[in-house]
Amino acid sequence: MNYVRTGLLLAGLTALFGAVGMMIGGQQGMIIALLFAAAMNVFAYWNSDAMLLRMRSARQVDDKTAPELVAMVRDLARNADLPMPKVYVIENAQPNAFATGRNPENAAVAATTGLLKLLDRNEIAGVMAHELAHVKNRDTLTMTITATIAGAISALANFAMFAGMFGGNRDNNNPLGGLGMILIAILAPMGAMIVQMAISRTREYEADKIGAEICGHPMWLASALHKLDKGVHAVPNMDAERNPAMAHMYIANPLSGKGVDNLFSTHPNMANRIARLQAMAGASRTPAQGRQAATAPRSSKPASARGPWGRKAIKPASPERSSARQRKRPWES
Repeated sequence: MNYVRTGLLLAGLTALFGAVGMMIGGQQGMIIALLFAAAMNVFAYWNSDAMLLRMRSARQVDDKTAPELVAMVRDLARNADLPMPKVYVIENAQPNAFATGRNPENAAVAATTGLLKLLDRNEIAGVMAHELAHVKNRDTLTMTITATIAGAISALANFAMFAGMFGGNRDNNNPLGGLGMILIAILAPMGAMIVQMAISRTREYEADKIGAEICGHPMWLASALHKLDKGVHAVPNMDAERNPAMAHMYIANPLSGKGVDNLFSTHPNMANRIARLQAMAGASRTPAQGRQAATAPRSSKPASARGPWGRKAIKPASPERSSARQRKRPWES
């Protein structure tokens, strides 16, 4: 049912693009707009991953530059029965992550340095599993095409604004003339945003569910979401603010403001997402309790046993000791 809904929303977004073109340039404008939308989708299909990663100045890492992070993604990809994606790190203080790529064979996952510093190992695994779930569900292509069309609608709306202010083309199907152009400039981006956010919220809930299954511990992801919800509001992401059409691709809303579960939210409400993961875990623990459970040893093996990142497992420490002790992070060379 989610796939049907997503398809209908994408069709609605494309129809909105054509309608804006018709209001600006009549039937000819609608045809041009739809052809332009088709061309953009073809471009997005082949170049979306490279374009997005380049916009965010992402740096690819490998077994030499970030061996533990890459090994963890490889293990999770194996659990998900997916090809190994490319792994990127973005120099950004805001804790966040996203996935991109036209299909599982050409996918990439990226995490910011802020996320890697904020979360513990199990929580990072939960986030990477969530992003791999997007890859497995082929959400990366859908969300990139959505962002492309939404961005084009905004550009077309800006053109309509200037056309309305300076007279525009009077020989079209817009009965309101210049006033209609200005209304298009205001309402069209809002309509595109509503459709875009509806698609994003539909896919995020599903990715949380599949991601929890991939890593095998729903509370790992729940604990990560609890931290990210606070982290993204504490640290602004200027790259995302400058290009908000891509905001829905992140695991947490990177834009300033509170994310509420309504038509104008890029993401579902974090409390709702955490509650669903807690239900999957079969417990009603708080996120803080989930974090403690996630960081606790999974077996009775001594501390010398190898941990999930290939190192020796680390005994849980008090918050004071943990904050005071400086450990080399897996993405640092």
